[in-house]
Amino acid sequence: MQSVHLFPESLFYIMVMRFKMSVFKLGELFCGPGGLAWGATHADIGNKDFKIVHAWSNDYDFDTCRTYTRNICPDNAGSVICGDVRKLDLDSLPPIDALAFGFPCNDFSVVGEQKGFDGKFGPLYTYGVSVLKSHKPLWFLAENVGGLRSANEGNAFAKILDDMKAAGYRVYPNLYRFEKYGVPQARHRVIIIGIREDLPFEFKGPSSAPYANVNNTCRNAIENPPIPMDAPNNEITKQSAMVVERLRHIQPGQNAFNANLPPELQLNVKGAKISQIYKRLDPNKPAYTVTGSGGGGTHIYHWDEPRALTNRERARLQTFPDNYVFEGSKESVRKQIGMAVPCQGAKIIFEAILKTFAGIEYKSMESSLKDEGDI
Repeated sequence: MQSVHLFPESLFYIMVMRFKMSVFKLGELFCGPGGLAWGATHADIGNKDFKIVHAWSNDYDFDTCRTYTRNICPDNAGSVICGDVRKLDLDSLPPIDALAFGFPCNDFSVVGEQKGFDGKFGPLYTYGVSVLKSHKPLWFLAENVGGLRSANEGNAFAKILDDMKAAGYRVYPNLYRFEKYGVPQARHRVIIIGIREDLPFEFKGPSSAPYANVNNTCRNAIENPPIPMDAPNNEITKQSAMVVERLRHIQPGQNAFNANLPPELQLNVKGAKISQIYKRLDPNKPAYTVTGSGGGGTHIYHWDEPRALTNRERARLQTFPDNYVFEGSKESVRKQIGMAVPCQGAKIIFEAILKTFAGIEYKSMESSLKDEGDI
């Protein structure tokens, strides 16, 4: 399928534009531990002239910034700005060609109260929009949870898209189900690509068809190849005797509420019963969504051994390479991994962006979301 559509422009103009738009300096807000950055800097379209390089990034969490620095830009620690985005002098940030911002999802996630713009974190996307207005990058990638579509009765998503368009960008939103792209995890994310409206390029989301035969079961991800004995962040969480016994009664794919548990191991929970409480993986399917949670039975649990996954196993489900070292305590690392974008999923989307600018055709799909915010 044709994936790149150019507006009527002279061939000379297009060639000049492509020449100038081959190496993209990427800035990031809410950068997390580096899932998006890894995907961007490892994007490869078979043309070495087209690539994405790190310029600067920002996150508020100290351990997260240390992780990002160690793995993405170890020789340029000063380019990682650790602090509250609300206190940044956005205008003074170095020039960039592209922007990525996975704005906080707390107030948009269906797991929470979905306060949307009424919550503490909902309005933080506006700082990304401010960078679009001040730095005018050629393109951007914005990421959030699937629940973004329904927050504030759908009005939040429409408002966000309108603000991005008002900043001077054509927007291409899509809901990506990463398990369809070979990621060993059911992780659904709204990703919005924006291209500056004066540029002669149209983006289409990459098709999942090339990944239809990928073995993305959680068993394959965790066991093949075996995790090295000396792999970082691979400490096993100690489980209480009661938790171990409870897990022995829970079959793969079951949780604490649909398993046949004896009375003494049942949970005395009133109201909503969350399906992921003490849920064991089904080894023959992708994992359920990796989150930053851990207490109260919210770890992800091994299908065979009566234990929670290690952070390295969780990182594999997020497609981080084994040499990707996370900084901080075990609990801090768990949160970082849970908040990240899967590296390989990000790589696929960034490669589609590079191909768009390079004029290379690729298998694409129609957007599952309309840019008017119609969900």
